[in-house]
Amino acid sequence: MSEFYQQLAARIQERFAGLITSVNVERGELTVEVPRENLLNIARTLRDEQPFAFEQLVDLCGVDYLTYGEGAWQGPRYAVVYHLLSVQNNQRVRLRTFAEGEFPVIASVIDVWNSANWYEREAFDLFGIVFEGHPDLRRILTDYGFIGHPFRKDFPLSGTVEMRYDPEKGRVVYQPVSIEERVMVPRVIRRDHRYEGEGKSA
Repeated sequence: MSEFYQQLAARIQERFAGLITSVNVERGELTVEVPRENLLNIARTLRDEQPFAFEQLVDLCGVDYLTYGEGAWQGPRYAVVYHLLSVQNNQRVRLRTFAEGEFPVIASVIDVWNSANWYEREAFDLFGIVFEGHPDLRRILTDYGFIGHPFRKDFPLSGTVEMRYDPEKGRVVYQPVSIEERVMVPRVIRRDHRYEGEGKSA
């Protein structure tokens, strides 16, 4: 399988010379890093040209590299990863493109693959990545009044507000937390027979 993807990587490298950042085959998977300004052009070519024919977007997700490698990461903070499938050629490829800033902006690929619609809304909701050209970019998993993006690495683990449905207002409202905040650290000590007698001679 690695040899198959090495050949596909070579074809992609040749076809998109000067337009992509890198091509990498690792653990039997092919990843192509694409500058965001070239994303749409490369996406359409991968879909339309017969040697590739990646007609299906099977997944799209956001990534936050803020604490990746315990601070060793030097690249842009955010990435969007696209998993593509060619049914007729029985091959897969992963595209990755980066963006920076408090509200990173990347072009929407809805015009290339319709299935990107809800995936892009999810990445916007959870990571705050803005998909330029998306026809209906709004939250899809959190409440419409939610503040922040919960999959960002600097999103607080404990909140200061709680939400409830207000029948008089006919909507969800936020209010200060009504329970006392406490930190629960479990302390469990177990005896495990698997480790008893280690270091002793039989």
